[in-house]
Amino acid sequence: MARVQLIIPDEDRDRYVRQAKHEGLTFSAWLRAAAQSRLEAQQRVKRFQSSEDLWEFFRKCDERRGPGREPDWEEHLQTIHESKTDGLPDV
Repeated sequence: MARVQLIIPDEDRDRYVRQAKHEGLTFSAWLRAAAQSRLEAQQRVKRFQSSEDLWEFFRKCDERRGPGREPDWEEHLQTIHESKTDGLPDV
């Protein structure tokens, strides 16, 4: 097994150690778990290999959104305005 030396700010180390203890892990085990989790997350990201991959992604997005059309920009602005004023007292 390899030994690795890390240089990290003391404040970060203290936070990491506290979190490791909170999770019932040693600092070393917590760092290994964090690194493994990051690797697995990166491997789940499927990169586009072609323009067909990109269009397939858009098709799936459209399927998830469901039927209908995307609002035009004026509708977006109206929704933003309404969300800013919703709940304000009438003056």
